[in-house]
Amino acid sequence: MQASAGPLRRIGLTGGIGSGKSTVAAMLVACGAVLIDSDAISRELTQAGGAAIDALRGAFGSESIDAQGALDRARMRALAFTDPDARLRLEAVLHPLIGAETARRAEAAGDAVLVFDVPLLAESVHWRQRVQRVLVVDCSSATQIERVAQRPGWDRAAAERVVAQQAGRTLRRAIADAVIFNDGIDLAALEVQVGALWRTWTASR
Repeated sequence: MQASAGPLRRIGLTGGIGSGKSTVAAMLVACGAVLIDSDAISRELTQAGGAAIDALRGAFGSESIDAQGALDRARMRALAFTDPDARLRLEAVLHPLIGAETARRAEAAGDAVLVFDVPLLAESVHWRQRVQRVLVVDCSSATQIERVAQRPGWDRAAAERVVAQQAGRTLRRAIADAVIFNDGIDLAALEVQVGALWRTWTASR
């Protein structure tokens, strides 16, 4: 999975919370990409019976696991965003498991164009070295907060905290080979942009 010259096979997709990154990912899949979603893998690992549960219980105590046997994501999210040490311990448990499953899925995909949906791609030199192109989905911080605050289990204050602690828009845009600005447009216009970029990037395949 090392980045290399040659036909495009590995696209890194990133964007801040509430940017519409997951919507763009689904559109890329409709174009023919195979999506490897690090957040989805994390959720699988931390669901009841998931491969990370025992290690998380050991690292954070039984109170970190909910009544169904899954990671208490709301509790852990609040802890990770207020305690840097807790965040590092959480990453130490999850990142190796996510990496292993990502590699397995990439290998199984054969020669398809892979889209790696990685929220923290801008912060990770490791990830940027593993993809050939980086696509950033961008929108204003105000739009991010508005969208996230409407999600179940969130409020405006929580949305503001998460947006403030993620990589800034300037950093994400600086690593981009392409930026889709998903603000003030409808789904049809967004789909046109995604399709045009896909055709441009995959024209030589």
